[in-house]
Amino acid sequence: MDERVQKALEELKRFVLELSVSGGLGEEYGKKLWTKILSSEGVLKELAYYHDTGDFWCGYRVAGYTLADILVWQVDHFKFYMDRPEEMNRYRKERLFLESLETMLEMEKNPAPYVEKMSCESGQDAANG
Repeated sequence: MDERVQKALEELKRFVLELSVSGGLGEEYGKKLWTKILSSEGVLKELAYYHDTGDFWCGYRVAGYTLADILVWQVDHFKFYMDRPEEMNRYRKERLFLESLETMLEMEKNPAPYVEKMSCESGQDAANG
């Protein structure tokens, strides 16, 4: 492997570990997630873009969903935690980002359950009419 690529991967691994610790997930979570990320070129590109720019690339899709779609769904999905903000991902940007990457990795293996949840769970309090 090219030395430049190796250095970039080492930096991304450090980034994942730092986000894991600061997001309250712990270093062990970060190590496991990093191993999973290495198996997905698309998720690795999403991570690298976020690392470099602080923004979402959204150039990779799983079952039609981008990382931003997954992130928005997660925030929407966890609205019921509003009375317990310490447990809510929307207040932990790092955790929300990492868990969105992890969801995307899981979707690569089996998208159907996630697609169903994302299309059925709006997280809205108002009844459909």
